[in-house]
Amino acid sequence: MALAGLLTAVGPLTEAPIPQGVATYPAAFFAPSQPNTAFDMLRLLPGFTLDTGTAVRGFGGAAGNVLIDGARPAVKDDALDAILQRIPASSVERIEFIRGGAGGIDMQGKTVLANIVKRQDRGAKLTVAASVTRWYDARVGRDVRVDFSQQTAQTRYEASFVAGHWLDDTVGNGTRVERAAAGVVTNAYRERNVGIPRSYKATGAVETSVLGGKARLNLSLSSSPYTLMQDDHPSSGAAPDTIDRYAQNQRIAEIGLQYDRRLSARAKIETVLLQQFGRYSQNDDFSAPGDSAQFDLRKRTSESIWRETLMFDPVASLSFKTGIEGDYNRLKDKTAYVDRGAVIAVPAANVRVSELRGEAFFTAVWRVAPTVSLESGLRFEASRIAATGDVDSRRTLSYAKPRAVLTWSPNSADQVRLRVEREIGQLNFDDFAAGQAVLANSGVHVGNPNLMPQKAWVFEGAFEHKFWRSADATVTLRHYSLRDVVDRAPIFTANGAFDAPGNIGGGSRDEVGFALTLPTDRVGLARGVLTGQTIWRWSSVTDPTTGLNRSISGLHPADAEIHFTQGLPSLKASWGFDIYDQWRETSSRFNEIDTNQKKVFVSAFIDYKPRADLSLRVELEDATARAYNYSRQIFSGPRTAASVPATDIRTLRPGRGVYLRIRKTFG
Repeated sequence: MALAGLLTAVGPLTEAPIPQGVATYPAAFFAPSQPNTAFDMLRLLPGFTLDTGTAVRGFGGAAGNVLIDGARPAVKDDALDAILQRIPASSVERIEFIRGGAGGIDMQGKTVLANIVKRQDRGAKLTVAASVTRWYDARVGRDVRVDFSQQTAQTRYEASFVAGHWLDDTVGNGTRVERAAAGVVTNAYRERNVGIPRSYKATGAVETSVLGGKARLNLSLSSSPYTLMQDDHPSSGAAPDTIDRYAQNQRIAEIGLQYDRRLSARAKIETVLLQQFGRYSQNDDFSAPGDSAQFDLRKRTSESIWRETLMFDPVASLSFKTGIEGDYNRLKDKTAYVDRGAVIAVPAANVRVSELRGEAFFTAVWRVAPTVSLESGLRFEASRIAATGDVDSRRTLSYAKPRAVLTWSPNSADQVRLRVEREIGQLNFDDFAAGQAVLANSGVHVGNPNLMPQKAWVFEGAFEHKFWRSADATVTLRHYSLRDVVDRAPIFTANGAFDAPGNIGGGSRDEVGFALTLPTDRVGLARGVLTGQTIWRWSSVTDPTTGLNRSISGLHPADAEIHFTQGLPSLKASWGFDIYDQWRETSSRFNEIDTNQKKVFVSAFIDYKPRADLSLRVELEDATARAYNYSRQIFSGPRTAASVPATDIRTLRPGRGVYLRIRKTFG
């Protein structure tokens, strides 16, 4: 059946027209592509790009742009995309796409949201999935995932367990070439890298009716060890063999409670309580004839969150949201660095940091006219940060964060969204203490407990156009006016100069984004959907070392991706491909410039579903055998306009792999 015929069969895509703010897509809309999970369905949602949220402290600021049954999961350690991949497509009744705000909807600070509405099917359901990946050099990765859910009259139970190990596809075998400042090759190596990430995670949840409302309790335990072996063997020059052994592990325990209760037909409250404990360890051992270095890091973290929200809709055209959030964070960090047998004291090697932060917020959404809505709000946060140990620092910070979003839908096909907002970046506690990547590649980076948050006024405009009934194109323009930009800066001590995060002054950042959802029926490929998105970025700051203008460190100038899926119901299958364009990022340190570049990545898959409860997937990963290029320009001292650097360039190829997965649902 062609997609046009399906749309006729299931009726109009929108239960409410776009001017009302909510477009509804029933499960039948996605059926031709035979999705397995809610995650697969969202990739087919016209005009939607998944935002999994930000890994920051607090609850409100970490929100993604997906709700499940109208609420955001009260979790932080459980990634949003992982939650969506645990929801079978057969359990989804519909997906609501919300633009520009709607009455009774907490937009989480986003301009667009997707709400996954699940079927209220009673009974138990068990899904088991196992996968294996074989790489070109006979290395094998494997994992198993078990998901369970049971719905009774008043209570829902959920549990999940995943365990596996994979191959780190950002490293591989390749070459390394070192050149002196004059450009002469001093050493060349054959480099061998093997990175093995592992994951063990158990989650559980129970949701039930309590005291006239709905309560949900979430639990999770996770461990994510990672090991990397890097060996360099000289192919020319006089350099010796070098060996680097790197290991890290992140362990997190989390419990979250969410309670919602409707006070009246037009008012409801939401309470979120969350407690998280974490431990992190990192060890790096570098050795070569006549040279050695060791780095050891141990870190403990905890976070306690309480958030209270009241939502009130006095009339159909007006809704309010107000509330408070409290957050208490602690970090204890201890590091040790030894170079050629000598203990090296680095700034902020052993620190303890605590933060007590509170935020009050108020938001109003006003449907000014059938085609116009206005969202305006104000958040005010205050925090007290204290650092002790190698440093003694105490600060009290407070900021107002106003926001306004205007949405205009002149007709059923077009929509314009305008946003202005003051954003306050959240300080990363990891920047307060010393740390590093792999010693053989970049050395030790020290901490800076005196960092201030980055501030920005953001101006955004988006134009969305719907055509061919289910096709969608969106263009977004965004400008950031920045203050106290957090970037890289030098710290000078009696033991030498070190690279550190620091505030380097004002700057700017501009973005142009384009997203497209295109059914391919009109070009002869029935039941096919092509989606893509691209974003270009420009930025400007003053380099603290040279005083010259440059881009913000770590910012990609451009990113792009294309996805295609086509359902083949006569074969009980679907196929498709994913293409990720190359990207580049540059970090400007006081004595070197690091540039990482990843070439084009392509994968292709076939999904076979002999029955609704059974699927087999075969995927060719990294079909282009794309390369990673790591380039370091190393200066003899602080960079100047006249200085000429030595270079260290590594080119690695992780290589192709074949992925096989079987997924079976019982119940």
